[in-house]
Amino acid sequence: MAAPLGIALVGGGIFMKEQHVPAVLACPLITAKAVWSRSLKSAEETAKLLADAGTTVDVYSTESGPDKSYDDLLKRTDIAGLILALPIVDQPSYIEKALAAGKHVLAEKPIAKDVDTAIKLIEYYEKISKETKATLAIAENFRFQKGWPYAVEEIKKLGRVTGFAVKLCSMMQATNKYYLTPWRTVPEYQGGFLLDGGVHYTAALRKLLGKEDAVASVIAMTSLVSSHLPPKDTINAIIQTRSGVLGSYIHSAGTTMKGFEFHIACENGYVEAGPDKVVTVRGVGADAKTEEKTFEKSTAVKEEVQAWAEALVSGEPNPEQSPELALGDLELLEKMLTSGDQDGARQKLQYQ
Repeated sequence: MAAPLGIALVGGGIFMKEQHVPAVLACPLITAKAVWSRSLKSAEETAKLLADAGTTVDVYSTESGPDKSYDDLLKRTDIAGLILALPIVDQPSYIEKALAAGKHVLAEKPIAKDVDTAIKLIEYYEKISKETKATLAIAENFRFQKGWPYAVEEIKKLGRVTGFAVKLCSMMQATNKYYLTPWRTVPEYQGGFLLDGGVHYTAALRKLLGKEDAVASVIAMTSLVSSHLPPKDTINAIIQTRSGVLGSYIHSAGTTMKGFEFHIACENGYVEAGPDKVVTVRGVGADAKTEEKTFEKSTAVKEEVQAWAEALVSGEPNPEQSPELALGDLELLEKMLTSGDQDGARQKLQYQ
């Protein structure tokens, strides 16, 4: 068996420490060689988590002095790839530098703060990868949770899609550990928490609908319900697919209501989809039969890191981690927010 590929972890935030570090440690195809963060403190904290598990790494940061910068890290020949989890606005420039240095990248979602920035990043990637052969993968862990692909297969068994309803309601409290990160508290991007977490949900909906029922247009209203979640924390949208099917999409990060529902109606029944439970109702009325399938609860970060590592070894990028998929997730959310900003004006989509 070939030796594990050396990688570096870039970013020392909550998700890197709690999710990516265990995922890297669990993957036999890769081994952490170094960590980088803007602050020396967070880089050392990440390094300690790895050291406690038996993996010693070198520490880099903007505060570490000579030969310990991000650029220095990229010069290392024993590091083939990077896992990046950085603030949304900052991340694209770090991705571009890594690709230019010939490093493979797995970058946390969303791909960028807006569609224009995402397109420029993809164009840069397509150009530079011809020279360096480096690959760019976007980490959308929802695509690796087991419930969604199972639901897709159940939907296919029930005939054509006739409608859908998505309801995602929760309260991002001011005491939440994710809220307390400064770049999220005062966001420099459209949608705030609706963008940061919302691309998970647009990714799930797009997977359930498939290409035939890809989203064609949206009409939405948006609002700010909880003042600590600017600029907007609530979307109410009507979505129309290419085949003409209509669906509703409600997402609020600032409501006292609770809800996590993805309902897909078909000619011969409907599916209630989720990451770890899928309910299939076959038939209509008194003759309908209900089946429930459950899966182990998981963020699926370990699965997505394993998939990325397998892609590095095989030389074949995983299609579930393509930048183009991530662009589509972002576009759907951005168009709903833009429609809300324009008092419900219909927005057409082109990257679905």
